[in-house]
Amino acid sequence: MQVIPQKITRAGTNKIEIEWKDGHKSLHHLYVLRKFCPCASCQTVREAGGSADLLPVLQPGQNELRDIKQVGNYAIQLIWEDGHTTGIYTYDLLRRLCECEECRKTFRK
Repeated sequence: MQVIPQKITRAGTNKIEIEWKDGHKSLHHLYVLRKFCPCASCQTVREAGGSADLLPVLQPGQNELRDIKQVGNYAIQLIWEDGHTTGIYTYDLLRRLCECEECRKTFRK
């Protein structure tokens, strides 16, 4: 069964909130979403061991969100202020990345 959001909104300057059709609410910090960007370039960097955890170098606009765009009926695309636009965040991924305690117990990251 696919998880489907009912509403996606910005929560201040550094978070987004997702209300799911099953009644759950997710709150996502933008730096976490950027850290887990699913695009091929970011995945390659993570797999090669390049991580912001090792050497935190913040690029201007890296964790600032410019826009959120719908991608079909399965995902959103986050448009970052630094120009990064290639990450497509499926609804399943967003639910797995939920930072609430309940989801951290349910989903392994």
